[in-house]
Amino acid sequence: MTEHSRFPHAVYGCGTEPDARFSLANERTFLAWIRTALAFLAGGVALEMLGLDLHAGLRLTASIVLVATGVVTPLLAWFGWARAERSLRLAEPLPSSPMGALLGLAVVVAGLLLLLAVLLR
Repeated sequence: MTEHSRFPHAVYGCGTEPDARFSLANERTFLAWIRTALAFLAGGVALEMLGLDLHAGLRLTASIVLVATGVVTPLLAWFGWARAERSLRLAEPLPSSPMGALLGLAVVVAGLLLLLAVLLR
């Protein structure tokens, strides 16, 4: 397989092939973010579909926060994977990731909404 036939070319078309262990670790990290996204999606859907006896507006808002985070996470994971793989190929320092902050913020917001929903029921 040539470098020109590998997708995405913006990643594989630069630098040299890194040690496979590093590329595979980068891929495992990407897949971990995908699993995290699925958990956020499932949590958001379950929260709304279970019909818990909570303030409906706050419960719905928390569900939307979780589902939206589950939708955005794979996109950010893809771009993070590409940035890290490109850095490996160019022997540059690995870039930082906004993923932890995003997911932490989403959990805090959803948690506060649910806490408020419990207190107001």
